[in-house]
Amino acid sequence: MIQAIVFLPLIGAILAGLISIFGAHARNPGGDTIEHIDHDHSDSHGEVSHGSTLINEDASVIPVAHDEPMAHGGDGHGEHAVEPPAAGSRAAELITTGLLLVAAVLSWVVLVDVGFLHHDARIPLFPWITSGDLQVAWSLRVDTLTAVMLVVVNTVSSLVHVYSIGYMDEDPYRPRFFSYLSLFTFAMLMLVTSDNLVQLFFGWEGVGLASYLLIGFWYQRPSANAAAIKAFVVNRIGDFGFALGIFAVFMLIGSIDYETIFAGAPGLTGKTIDFLGWHADALTLTCLLLFMGAMGKSAQFLLHTWLPDAMEGPTPVSALIHAATMVTAGVFMVARLSPLFELAPTAQAVVMFFGATTAFFAATVGLVQNDIKRIVAYSTCSQLGYMFVAMGAGAYSVGMFHLFTHAFFKALLFLGSGSVIYAMHHEQDIRNMGGLKDRIPFTYVVMVIGTLALTGFPLTAGYFSKDAIIESAFASHNPLAFYGFLMTVIAAGLTSFYSWRLVFKTFHGVPHDQAHYEAAHEAPLWMLIPIGILAAGSLLAGFPFKELFAGHGVEEFFRESLKMNPHIIEGMHEIPVSIGSLPTVMMVIGFLVSWLFYIRRPYLPVELATQQPLLYQFLLNKWYFDELYDLIFVRPTKWIGRFLWKVGDGYIIDGFGPDGVSAWVLDVTRNVVKLQTGYLYHYAFAMLIGVAGLITWFMFGLGGQ
Repeated sequence: MIQAIVFLPLIGAILAGLISIFGAHARNPGGDTIEHIDHDHSDSHGEVSHGSTLINEDASVIPVAHDEPMAHGGDGHGEHAVEPPAAGSRAAELITTGLLLVAAVLSWVVLVDVGFLHHDARIPLFPWITSGDLQVAWSLRVDTLTAVMLVVVNTVSSLVHVYSIGYMDEDPYRPRFFSYLSLFTFAMLMLVTSDNLVQLFFGWEGVGLASYLLIGFWYQRPSANAAAIKAFVVNRIGDFGFALGIFAVFMLIGSIDYETIFAGAPGLTGKTIDFLGWHADALTLTCLLLFMGAMGKSAQFLLHTWLPDAMEGPTPVSALIHAATMVTAGVFMVARLSPLFELAPTAQAVVMFFGATTAFFAATVGLVQNDIKRIVAYSTCSQLGYMFVAMGAGAYSVGMFHLFTHAFFKALLFLGSGSVIYAMHHEQDIRNMGGLKDRIPFTYVVMVIGTLALTGFPLTAGYFSKDAIIESAFASHNPLAFYGFLMTVIAAGLTSFYSWRLVFKTFHGVPHDQAHYEAAHEAPLWMLIPIGILAAGSLLAGFPFKELFAGHGVEEFFRESLKMNPHIIEGMHEIPVSIGSLPTVMMVIGFLVSWLFYIRRPYLPVELATQQPLLYQFLLNKWYFDELYDLIFVRPTKWIGRFLWKVGDGYIIDGFGPDGVSAWVLDVTRNVVKLQTGYLYHYAFAMLIGVAGLITWFMFGLGGQ
């Protein structure tokens, strides 16, 4: 059964890929021609569009495109001719979706079997790498932590597949899209079922590759290509640290197998590593290097810049990346390696710091964004920060609880946003919306449910998991625990504000684009059924699992799959009522301020932005991280590259090589060739000269001696 869960998506990806290849060849036997079109639009309000300021044509700042032009045959922008779908498109959709639905059902069966019936499993498949002391076998590790991730990945992915059948209904490249989606799912499943760090790294890089393919799916758009490259490059930075962490583990323990690592970890306490002349604590340095990988993959502060730009991909891709795959990989990795992090309190403090900072930073940026998908994207970034705060507090099961609930309401918000975009003919700027609750009431209801869960409204899924994280930060003995607590409480209020801002500006008020408003209609059932199921999950995924993830049932449910701080759960249940109710108070305050700004007195946001232009631009431009990185890293790198190209390659190598020595040799040989005339008397004359020279050398030179 485990093998079926893991490999069914791979089978679907291969079959859809074959359909895509043969369909493309049948449609255009001579090969494709690519016409690059820039779809970036200026904002109709004449205001500065977030992220639209370019430093130069190659800057790391990627302009925002407010439409998704290729789904459902475009939106009347007139920039694309409608192409016929590839042959076999429907077959590719049904095959991949059907296999994912089977895998999702089996995942829930495994959760019951492993989590409640305690039937953990380790399934060896085949030997993989044998090189000296490095012995790597390909095997599947299934414990409660794995079972939870299987449910998250396959449930959300299967619903995204179903949703995509409706959303991408007129895209001519559907087989390729569904192949990429299933490949993405398979890579994530390989990651969560890994039994060693090398296998984990295989899945880790697999989701990176799949994200690159999906973010750049509409490769005719330069902005999509730039976003895909940016995601890939930023993740390489984190992955470099992750690889160093794996090397350090192998150097210290002599194995990359989880069981061996966890058994040998206590013996590393007090040992040091000579790292660039710095005698660093072995466990601390190793955990920090491993966490560097998590920072890139889970878009934590400083390595977060790729995540908002990933919105250039189709909306279902955004839902899959942000809810179930890719960004959750870093959280899972820290939870899986909890026996190491529990022995490295300094590393836990660093995890707490970056998690809390990310939660606050992303929430502040989300306050003023206008692209509906980017608002939800910054929400993801902020919520990932919450999860890492729990990891830093030693409450790994609580972090996984939020990962579990977050998957439902974040997938709901993204797919609900996709339904809005579908209704508004691919308009993504919330300033061009308004009043849509009357046109798309079902989408409005599910978006409100997702917003309630995200903001932590009582009894929703997010209420139980997010409040548990804030309580764990307060109860933790981490040196940065209060900082984590403070930042997450503030972020709770900010999250409520920008989440309700999205709802109010999109669904309430007066329409700002009357033509699109009049034409707006509900999405097809292929799209509505998945978001309906996710809405149910956003309400019901909290309370039934509370005791298992954040209560007294944690130890029995997770058993050896997590190494919890022994006192954190008890500490969470002993905090004062006033502290426990603080997140709910902040949620209410955020809602009331948002209601005042966008319903009661809608002129206030404009006045505030006018009175505080520096703060507004600072937040609108995402703390200027893209511009800063462009100045510090991109431009110097481009200068070095250009210098090596023009001077190193062009002047020195070409100057002394093809244009120097080799050119001189060619000149000499051209002149020497002229001596070969073909006349006999010329050769006889040359022989006489040679003989005369030889005699002279013997008479007067060394030959005579």
